[in-house]
Amino acid sequence: MKWLSRKDNQPPTLSVEQQRAEKLAEIGGQLWASRQEQGLSLEEVVLLTRIPKRLLQAIEEGNLEDLPEPIYIQGLIRQFADALGFNGVEFASNFPIVYQQANPKPALSAKPISQLRPLHLYLLYIVVIICSVSGLSQLLNNSALQASTTPTRPNPEKESLAQPQQTQSKQAPEVNPYSNTLLTTKDGQPVQIGVTLKASSWIRVVADGKTAFEGTLPEGTHRTWKAQEQLTVKTNNAGGVLMSVNQQQPKEMGEPGKVEEIQIAAKPKF
Repeated sequence: MKWLSRKDNQPPTLSVEQQRAEKLAEIGGQLWASRQEQGLSLEEVVLLTRIPKRLLQAIEEGNLEDLPEPIYIQGLIRQFADALGFNGVEFASNFPIVYQQANPKPALSAKPISQLRPLHLYLLYIVVIICSVSGLSQLLNNSALQASTTPTRPNPEKESLAQPQQTQSKQAPEVNPYSNTLLTTKDGQPVQIGVTLKASSWIRVVADGKTAFEGTLPEGTHRTWKAQEQLTVKTNNAGGVLMSVNQQQPKEMGEPGKVEEIQIAAKPKF
């Protein structure tokens, strides 16, 4: 009788909606904790991910009702996790899309073909969407990385519209918060930057197309990075970061509390 009562008291199987709600609450809590630890606001994450604030907030709060279809939720979680330094693909795979039965029936069941075909088509549709989204995301990331690491030749017409201050930066090669590209004073010399933290700030440094550092540095920290061709520095608190190029006079990257990204390229040797 005891054995029978134990068997009858097995916990009920959760529905697919309950599984998604529980997993979303767990994932949202982890993303919220990581964002708070890095000192990022939702508005700053919006700038990094291009995801509307209401969707980011719904993910952190585990609110399924304010989110789109599960397949799109998984994509939003991946972008959110990538922005906070996680492996977005692995992180998002924890969110269930297709309901997994506890005791699946054998494949060779006696069900009519008309009942099996819709399920197979649904699974195939999900696989096609996942592959398409992953492929497009990888293509866009590769294009952006190639564009940021490939030096472009000067175009007078485009420079006059897109970068009106380019001529000033060539005459005075020093850190300017409102310029995206700076040149070193000596031809063919590598680029070296030094940063000193006036206030705790999140920083990402990309050297020659590879991420050299990404994280939050405390106040008073001093770090140095070098690159042969190009360095890109991004921070969420431009006024709290003093940056010097090739041991020149350090200057603030921009205004306090503002997101700023600066690219410093070595002047080609002729």
